[in-house]
Amino acid sequence: MIQQRTLKRSFECSGIGLHSGQSVRLRVHPARRDAGIAFVRRDLSSEPLRLKKARVVRADHATTLSGKGFTVSTVEHLLAALRVMGVDNATIDLDGPEVPIMDGSAAPFIYLVREAGIRRQAAPRRYLRVREPIEIELDGREIVILPADRLRITYTIDFPGTFIGRQSISRTIQKQVFAEELAPARTFCFLKEVAALRSRGLALGGSLENAVVIDESGPMNRLRFPDEFVRHKVLDLVGDLALLGMPVLGHVIASKAGHSLHAHLVDALRQSSVADVVVRSGVSAGSLRPVAASA
Repeated sequence: MIQQRTLKRSFECSGIGLHSGQSVRLRVHPARRDAGIAFVRRDLSSEPLRLKKARVVRADHATTLSGKGFTVSTVEHLLAALRVMGVDNATIDLDGPEVPIMDGSAAPFIYLVREAGIRRQAAPRRYLRVREPIEIELDGREIVILPADRLRITYTIDFPGTFIGRQSISRTIQKQVFAEELAPARTFCFLKEVAALRSRGLALGGSLENAVVIDESGPMNRLRFPDEFVRHKVLDLVGDLALLGMPVLGHVIASKAGHSLHAHLVDALRQSSVADVVVRSGVSAGSLRPVAASA
């Protein structure tokens, strides 16, 4: 049986929140088996907010979760790194309202998890298996998940009349593939939108140090990949799917989606009768065994 995992030791980092503009210190600690991932706002002495019960209250340019009397924003890059690196149980302490943006990608978090190390725990890992397709369409945007024995993501974005244009990518989400091909992709925005974003209290901590900014002539930063923009969308989706509290077995096909549509998919999977919780004894689909959803 594939076992759950947690960190061997804690890690920490400090940085600025992309949207809040506030400095924040982040600490991530090992947690007991079956604890799952939980956020704690130490500046507010909050109760732990566990992913399985977390509610997305804002999905505008980042994912914001609501706890009892507090919120935690821009969680997707850290959650993607923890999920792909195989961390099932951890406690995330913050002394502010937002996970630090670091360089705008998940690569710094991948590095920190690797430095902390991973240890196995004496409990089986649970997976959410999709048995029948689920499709969500909203305002010309679409996201579908199909049965598969691993998580695969096919993503298409389209910004007509801009440097980005139309980009597509399809990847099976495995540790090495994610770390090398997806995690380094940075968040992005258009320079002409920055003033409007800041008037809404967004992008207050944004800069060329933590985002790719595109003006009329193209990117103001040097790109890490020619299609860095769609790669970042895949990164975001991996982090948003982590809100389910366990790895997902399915093929997600997204077209012009974003955090809001990702959240709709998470809600649909939580409520669906065509997805069940399973454990597995190996990497093949034939080794899956259903377990109680409440386990």
